[in-house]
Amino acid sequence: MEQTKRLVIVGDSAIAEVAFEYFTCDSTYEVVAFAVEREFLKCDSLFGLPVVSFEDVANLYPPADHEMFVAVGFGRLNRVRARLFREAKQKGYRLASYVSSKAFVWRNVAIGENAFIFEQNVIQPFVTIGDDVVLWSGNHIGHHSRIGNHVFVSSHVVLSGFVEIGDYCFLGVNATVANNVVIGRDCLVGAGAAILKNAPPAQIFAAESTVPRGITTLKRFGIGEDE
Repeated sequence: MEQTKRLVIVGDSAIAEVAFEYFTCDSTYEVVAFAVEREFLKCDSLFGLPVVSFEDVANLYPPADHEMFVAVGFGRLNRVRARLFREAKQKGYRLASYVSSKAFVWRNVAIGENAFIFEQNVIQPFVTIGDDVVLWSGNHIGHHSRIGNHVFVSSHVVLSGFVEIGDYCFLGVNATVANNVVIGRDCLVGAGAAILKNAPPAQIFAAESTVPRGITTLKRFGIGEDE
């Protein structure tokens, strides 16, 4: 795949490293640098590329001929990523999106800026995905669903048809949302939780933790501790 556009990645954490891999190996972007806020700048290179201060990045890599991708996780319910997204736009950058070549995305799906859509996502017809949305690997986004801005969806989440996810939400692994359900903004849906009716804003949903049984595996299977 020919790389015809130059990209600066904001961040130097594990997510930034993953973003570098995907953009480098599966996109038309050439990553040329990383940018980190000055107070968090702890190294000057990553993968042989410069790591510069976010405050100075526009002077070094002008927005006229560079795009930007904010590779930050869901800290403070996505507020950190959202703030850097807004500041990057204020600097004049176009925010790039990555959609895996191994994702299934129907032809009329609308995807905003700074999207990070991993492999094995299935995104059905008439879905709308807002700005600054992360869809980690293996999710099902049902037809006519709408995901708001600054949302993080982890792996193997199922959104049924006509679902609405409000801004800033986080959905944990294996969460399930039933048909025609609206989840208000700022909700945290924990791993394995099933949401079957509308949820007001700023709620936390947690599936009951699995409690270990009163017998160890060693005793159950007759295994000695030294075996």
